[in-house]
Amino acid sequence: MDRKLFDNAALKRLIIPLVIEQFLAVFMGMMDMIMVSSCGEAAISGVNLADSINILIINVLAALATGGAVVASQYLGKQEPENASKSAKQLIYSSLIFALALAIGSMLFCKPLLGFVFGSVDAEVMGNATTYFFITAISYPFLALYNSGASLFRAMGDSKVSMKVSMITNVENIVGNYIMIFPLQMGVAGAAISTLVSRLTGAVIMLVLLKKEENPIHIKKYLHFEWSNSLVSKILAVGLPSGMENGIFQLGKILVQSLVSTFGLSAIAANSVGSTMASVCTIPAAAIGLALVTVVGQCMGAGKPEEAAYYMKKLTGIAYVCIFVTAALTYLSLPFIFRLYQLSPETMTIARELAVSFCIACVIFWPASFTFPNGLRAANDARYTMIVSVLSMWIFRVGSAYVFAQYMNMGVMGVWFAMYLDWIVRLLFFVLRFKSGKWQRRKLV
Repeated sequence: MDRKLFDNAALKRLIIPLVIEQFLAVFMGMMDMIMVSSCGEAAISGVNLADSINILIINVLAALATGGAVVASQYLGKQEPENASKSAKQLIYSSLIFALALAIGSMLFCKPLLGFVFGSVDAEVMGNATTYFFITAISYPFLALYNSGASLFRAMGDSKVSMKVSMITNVENIVGNYIMIFPLQMGVAGAAISTLVSRLTGAVIMLVLLKKEENPIHIKKYLHFEWSNSLVSKILAVGLPSGMENGIFQLGKILVQSLVSTFGLSAIAANSVGSTMASVCTIPAAAIGLALVTVVGQCMGAGKPEEAAYYMKKLTGIAYVCIFVTAALTYLSLPFIFRLYQLSPETMTIARELAVSFCIACVIFWPASFTFPNGLRAANDARYTMIVSVLSMWIFRVGSAYVFAQYMNMGVMGVWFAMYLDWIVRLLFFVLRFKSGKWQRRKLV
């Protein structure tokens, strides 16, 4: 039997830094929300509403970076590092151009966009959302460059780089938040400025590190403009469907968020806090999903589809074990975590119900619904995952949310039950696709 591309030691070296990086991102996000909560529930609700759109754009940018990582991984699997480096440069260019367009559009149409989506919310909440959204939109190009760099280092199997850079930028962000919110009393504007500065730092560090020629993937001259339609098309073959999937998925979540906003300030704040707790539960499974892109990408590039299938099953199984542990720890930690938030008793009760339901559902459905399909995307089957995700999102998560929340009077809990239904549908279709074997015959490089 041929030696596998990734032994257990290699998988640990890839996955553990990713778990730490994801934990840092979620933990710092929680600290952000805790510090913003000191400015009042209108502040935390405004940031949450703005972040609904921010997350949409962030996920679209991350999907484009994933497309570049898949192409680079497959070239490395084929033992063609020169082509991998060329594709890296195209990823930097295309992601920067796209992010600049998004940033300019978001800043120009900041108020109309937020007003269209969340027009019925309290004026103070809307004011905070507008301020936060405008400032963070400036950071999109820097975030795109950071994401591209991080995805390329993961494609090389070196996830320690993105972990270390994440440590630097997250610590910078949290210190900046403290200074801006407390001594300087800048409120949500201060939190947004701190985010902007930390993303700028991350982008600069990544661009510098990618110039090192000892890396299998490196970029010598950023200013020596070279555009390759063939390489960009390969990146978009994965990145565009994944971006559309993430974008439409997040758009559906924004509509659901708009529904949540009709239930009052307590529901908005509880949904925000519950969502943060939910992020904690999925940290290891999300990290393993990132690792799958590298592992399956290199396997497919090396012409080993059966080995790719092996790793998809193995890593998804590990994700299930990990998510059980983190869900249990999250549940046990809820009394301590909720004491950190300055919320009303009504908001606290709703948030607890949401967090507990998530801890149960994620253990059963989440890895197969979200970790597992990353393997299909890395095999250039992103169009299938896009179709399934989009249809499931709109038919079950959005459609059922209105049925459960409004017509069955379940409120914000009905929105979350609709989300769990969406997970079940995704799981069924992704498993069927895997068993069909069609994903193994889709050539990219």
